[in-house]
Amino acid sequence: MNTSLLPLLTHSVPASNPYLLLTRPYYQSALTEPLLVALPLAAHISSGIALRLYRRRQTLYHYGAETHRDRKHIPWPALSGTSALGYALIPLLGFHTLTTRLIPLYLHGDSSLVNLSYISHAFALRPPTFFTGFTALVGVGVWHFMWGWAKWLKLAPSQVGVAGVEGQLRRKRRWYGVNGVAALVSGLWLVGGLMVVGRAGRTEGWVGREYDELLKYVPVLGRWT
Repeated sequence: MNTSLLPLLTHSVPASNPYLLLTRPYYQSALTEPLLVALPLAAHISSGIALRLYRRRQTLYHYGAETHRDRKHIPWPALSGTSALGYALIPLLGFHTLTTRLIPLYLHGDSSLVNLSYISHAFALRPPTFFTGFTALVGVGVWHFMWGWAKWLKLAPSQVGVAGVEGQLRRKRRWYGVNGVAALVSGLWLVGGLMVVGRAGRTEGWVGREYDELLKYVPVLGRWT
C-alpha cells in the first residue's frame, strides 16, 4: 500500500512519503522489528531448510543408504516451484535490507532519511540496475507469497482431490487462478513502484548528497554511484 498503491493514487512521491513514515514506527521500532520482521523471516527460512534436510534424511533411511557412495546415487527431494522462488528471494531481500536498513543504520544510526525519495534517487542514478532489481524483487516475492498462500489455504492445483477429467479441469482452473492473482498483484505493485516512484528523479540539496553517500556504500554498485 505505502510503496505502490498510494503513489499510484497520488501520482506524487512527496505526497506519499508521509504515509510511509506514519506506519514506520509500527514495524521498525526496537521491539516490533525483531518480532514482526526478523524472527518470523528467520524462522520461515530455517524451518524450510530444516524440513528439506529432514526429508533427505528420511529418504536415505528408507533406501538404507549407509555409505557416502550410496547416498550420492540417491537424489534429493524434488524442489517445488514455490520453494525455488523462496530461495531466489533470499539474496534479493538481503540486498533490499542492506540498502534500506543496514547501510543507513551504520552511517546515520537510523533510517529516518530513507523514504520513497531515496528509492527514486537510486533509480535515477542507476536506472537499469535498480529497475531490474526492483522488478525481480516484486515478481519473485509476489509469486512466492501467492503460491505459498494457495497451498496453505488448500487451493493449490496439486491439492485437488478429484480424479479424472473433472480433476484435471479443476487443477487447470486453480493454476490459472493463482497465477492470475499473482500477476495482478505484482502488476499493481510494479506500476506504482516503477511508473511513479521510479520516475520521480533525483533529490537535490543536502538530502540528495546524503543519499549519494549512502549509495556509495552499496557493494559493487557503490563505486559507480
